[in-house]
Amino acid sequence: MSTIKITFSKIDEERQDILIAQLSELGYEGFEQNPGELLAYIADSKFNEAALVEVADGLEYIKEAIAQQNWNELWESNFEPVVVEDFCTLRADFHDIEVTTPYDIIITPKMSFGTGHHATTQLVMLMMKDIDMKGKQVLDFGTGTGVLAILAEKLGASYILAIDNDDWSVENARENAERNGCNNITIIKVDGDQLPAIQTDLILANINRHILLQYMHQLYTNTKMGGTVVMSGLLVEDKEIIMTEAKKAGLTFFHYAELNNWISLVFKKGVH
Repeated sequence: MSTIKITFSKIDEERQDILIAQLSELGYEGFEQNPGELLAYIADSKFNEAALVEVADGLEYIKEAIAQQNWNELWESNFEPVVVEDFCTLRADFHDIEVTTPYDIIITPKMSFGTGHHATTQLVMLMMKDIDMKGKQVLDFGTGTGVLAILAEKLGASYILAIDNDDWSVENARENAERNGCNNITIIKVDGDQLPAIQTDLILANINRHILLQYMHQLYTNTKMGGTVVMSGLLVEDKEIIMTEAKKAGLTFFHYAELNNWISLVFKKGVH
C-alpha cells in the first residue's frame, strides 16, 4: 500500500490548524507543521482528489506518492522527541536522550495519528494527568498510535480497550503497546457505526467534531455512572456545539483546556 503526501505552502498557523481538522475528517492520518508549510498524509486507498480540492479552497498544493517502505525513513528524518510539560516524554527508540519526566513512552508512528506533536494529543495527556486511573477501565476511541492507551496503563488503568477503524493504526498501536511493556491493553479494529458494547470508567475520544457528534449518545451509553469522557480533536469554534450536544446526550461539562486554537473538553456522567 502506498501513501499520498500533500504539501501546502504559504499557509499560516491558524489556517494550518483548520485544515488539519478538515483533512482529519477525510481520513488523513499524519501531519507535519512547519513555518508556512503543512504536510498531510493519507493512504492511497482513501485519497479523494475532489474532496481535497474542496477543503483546500484555493490553496495550492503538491501531491506525491510515497512507497510503503520509504515511510519509516521519512518520519525518522522529521520526528523529534516531545516533552509534555513535566509530565510525559514521547520519543522513538532511536532517540538517545535523558528522560526527566515521570512517564516515558516510545512509539513508532507508521502513518498513525498521535505522535504527541499535535496540540490535541498533548491536551488529552494533560487532562489524564488529573484523572485517577488506578484500577479503572478505559476506552480509547480512535487510538491511532496507541499513545493515550499506553499512558492510561502507565497511570494505573487495569483494562484499556483501544479501537480504530484503520488497519495501519491497529497494527501500529499493538506494536507500540508491546514496545512499552503494556499488558492491560486490548486493541481491535472496529468498523461500522456502533461502539463495542462495553461500559468504562473513562473514554478518551481524540478524533474530530464530526465523529464526536455522530457518536455522542453512544459515548454517554458506554460510560459508567460517575465516569468521565475526554473529547478532543476540536477547534475553539467547535466548543459550543459539542457542549450543547453533550448536554442533550446527558453528559455534564466539567473542564476545558486550550492550546494553539485547539481544545479539549471533559464531561461527567451522573455528576452535577
